[in-house]
Formats: sequence, C-alpha cells, structure tokens
Amino acid sequence: MVQAKTWTLKRHFDGFPKASDFEMKLEQLAEPRSGEVLLEALFLSVDPYMRPYSRVRMKEGDVMIGGQVAKVVQSRNPSFPAGSVVVANCGWRTHAVSDGAALTPLAAGWPQEVPLSFALGAVGMPGLTALYGLEEVCQLKAGETVLVNAAAGAVGSVVGQIAKIKGCRVVGCAGSDRKVAYLRELGFDEAFNYKTVTSLEEALKKASPEGYDCYFENVGGPFSSAAMPLMKPFGRIAVCGSISLYNDTTPQTGPYIHTHMIFKQLRMEGFLCSRWARKDQEALQKLLAWVKEGKLKCHEHVTLGFENMPAAFMGMLRGENTGKAIVKV
Repeated sequence: MVQAKTWTLKRHFDGFPKASDFEMKLEQLAEPRSGEVLLEALFLSVDPYMRPYSRVRMKEGDVMIGGQVAKVVQSRNPSFPAGSVVVANCGWRTHAVSDGAALTPLAAGWPQEVPLSFALGAVGMPGLTALYGLEEVCQLKAGETVLVNAAAGAVGSVVGQIAKIKGCRVVGCAGSDRKVAYLRELGFDEAFNYKTVTSLEEALKKASPEGYDCYFENVGGPFSSAAMPLMKPFGRIAVCGSISLYNDTTPQTGPYIHTHMIFKQLRMEGFLCSRWARKDQEALQKLLAWVKEGKLKCHEHVTLGFENMPAAFMGMLRGENTGKAIVKV
C-alpha cells in the first residue's frame, strides 16, 4: 500500500482563504487493480477558478480540486505504461489511483527541453482557455485591438502573446511595475499598472484612443465599468474570470453595462474551455509549436513542497505570481 498526502477543504472559505481553512491528511491507497495505474504528482497547479468552484462543487472535507502533472509509477493499464507522464485532475494529493479515464498524456512530440510543468500552463488548461477565448469567443481578426486584464497571469500572458502572433495590437494591465515590465518583454504594445494610475478610464483611453475591438475579461468589477464604454461598435468580450469578486463577503453591485451593449451592439459571452474539449489535442499541438518556435514564452512562479499548497494558492489569489503559479512536489 502507498500512503498519499492530501490537502482537504476543512471549512468553506469566508472571504479571503485562511491557512486554517485547509487540513492535510494521510490516505492509504490500495494496489492498482486491472486497468488502473498508480500516479505520483510531480507538479501541481493552483488557479483562480478553485476559489469559486470550491463553494459550488465541493463539500467540507473534500480533497481540494485541481490539476497536476504526474508520473505513472505502477501500471496495470497498457495505455499508460509505468514511467509515462500524464496530466490528471486528481486534486491536491501526492499520489492517486486512476482507471485512466480522466488522464491526458502529454502532447505528442513533447521536447525534452520544454519543462513538464508547462502542461499546467501555456501548453495546458490556461493556454487552451486563452486560445479558445480569442479564437472561438472573440473570433479575433488581424489588425484588431485587444484589451486583457490580469495580463501577467497564467491566462492573460498567453492571451496577449497569441493576439500578437495573430497580428493584433495588445493592451494589458497588471498590478505591479515588475509585471508591467514583463508584459513589455512579451511584446505588449501598451501596458500599465492599474494600481498606480490616477484614473483607470484615462489610462485605458490613452492606451487606445480609438477603443477596443476585443476585451478578454479576467477581473470583473470596476474594471468592466471602465472598459465597457471604450469598446468599439460590434466589439466582442470574452468573460473568462472575475477574480476581483471571488473573495467578497458582500456582493458588489454593477457594473451596469446594458446601455453600452445596446448602442454599441456588443457581444459578451462567458465560457469554459471544456466546451471545445474535442479540439484539445490539435490546440495543444498549436501551443506547443509556438513554444518550440519561441513565439510563446512562459514564466512560472514555482513554490517548492507539497506542504506549501495552501500558501501557494493564497499567494496566487493575492497576485504574487507572474505567469503560471505551480507547486513542485
């Protein structure tokens, strides 16, 4: 038998998560049966979606949800031989037994020089989210102007780079001067620190006086109130996240966007990348090719040690990460 360490949701979050909301437990795993494999986590992901999903998809005492890159250490499933590496939604655990149904092998042709952890970032769910939000929701066209907030995060940084690859002008904002400098390194045409500008509305106007064709929304709240009047007629808005709202104990009111949507004839659509799961293998190959060509750069914020999962999660929600936040076991 193998002993797995797990992090559970001891109590539902009330406002911003606290260390006392989590509890580490030990779990005894039986030997894999026919068709099963034993997985050992190499890298684990912490993502903003875990905060709202914990309330609607978890009970107190459940293992925290999340993806990981794992190695198959024992196999009784010929599709996943021992030594192979997979992406698994096993949650916050060091080991797991799986029947293989929810396992995804690394993208074919994964180069040795590309870190395996990228399968949790630019060549994984965040990369797919960026790609589908631009291609499927925004239906992005060359020459358009794209606005993305939380632009130095796991999704936003990929959004900006894909938009540049597709011949667009990109404006991004982030919460520190260091992150703004990173956006400029990635090739963003305009970038600013939303925490230090005197007026968000004026900063957005200055960055693109003619307005925005596409808006990739990761933040919500007052930012939407400022951005909506600056959309061009027939603009498209892909709503990926609303991290500014996740930890509120009292719901925010507004923004009241209806007039802008009517007179500008805007299209605003929320989405989950799983809607296009049938395209994932093709899309992952596209993302991997851009990485290999040097067109898509990936920065990681790495926390060492499974015992630091809660700290890494809370740090990500505070915006401490540039690029993808991961935990290396």
